[in-house]
Amino acid sequence: MRLLFSSVLAWVAGSGAVAHAQGLGDPTRPAIGEGASVAGETGKTRIDAPAGLQSIIRRKGARPAAIVNGQLVELGGKVGESKLVQINDGDIVLQGPAGREEMKLTPAVEKTTPVLPQTEQAEKESGHQSSRGKKTRK
Repeated sequence: MRLLFSSVLAWVAGSGAVAHAQGLGDPTRPAIGEGASVAGETGKTRIDAPAGLQSIIRRKGARPAAIVNGQLVELGGKVGESKLVQINDGDIVLQGPAGREEMKLTPAVEKTTPVLPQTEQAEKESGHQSSRGKKTRK
C-alpha cells in the first residue's frame, strides 16, 4: 500500500511539473509583441527589427558586411534603392537616388578627446613629471 501511494504521489508531482513547463516559452525565440505574425502561434506577433544600422561585420577572407533593417548586406549590395558603398568602424555610407546617406551604428555617441587638467598638461609639455613617486627632471 505504501509503495502504491508513493508511486501515485510521484506520478502526480511529476505530471504537474511537466504541465507547468509546457507553459514556459523558449528563451531563445524572438520577442513577442507588435509586428509580423509568428508561424504556428495564433494571436501572437513578433516585434520587427528596428530600422537602421544594427551591426558591422568584418570577415577574414570575405567582403565586409552590415546588418541594415534586419538584413545582411555586403559591400556593394543594395538597401532598398541605395547601394552600400563604404563600411567604416562605426558607420556605413549608402549611395542612392537622393544622394549619399551616412548611417551610424551608435548615432547618439560622439567620440571626444579627453582633456587633461592644466597642471598635468603643463607638466607634460615641460617634460617634468609630478612628484608622486616619479623622477623629475632638474
